[in-house]
Amino acid sequence: QVQLVESGGGLVQAGGSLRLSCAASGRTFSNYAMGWFRQAPGKEREFVAGISWSGGSIYYADSVKGRFTISRDNAKNTVALLMKSLKPEDTAVYYCASDQIFRGPVRKYGSSYDVWGQGTQVTVAS
Repeated sequence: QVQLVESGGGLVQAGGSLRLSCAASGRTFSNYAMGWFRQAPGKEREFVAGISWSGGSIYYADSVKGRFTISRDNAKNTVALLMKSLKPEDTAVYYCASDQIFRGPVRKYGSSYDVWGQGTQVTVAS
């Protein structure tokens, strides 16, 4: 069974940090680009960060650039998102996802990803 499981969410004060982790199983995820998305209440899901299968290409949404860092450990089948200088507007459910194209590029559209985790809540208090 192909599965992604996120962890690491929680409540943090503005300016604080959190590290999200995504554990993958059931597929050789090391061959697929991975992405982090988020969805705030009443808003559409949005791309946050993406990393290529090799880790050689990384992209961030403008809203998180310079504050968030995505990384992956293919030996452990994990992807992480380190979030610093958090703002109340970062409050959302965060999802990790696996692209469906073997060794394809990083893509920013959710429809490009075929496996999703259950999400982890991040709440940033002002």
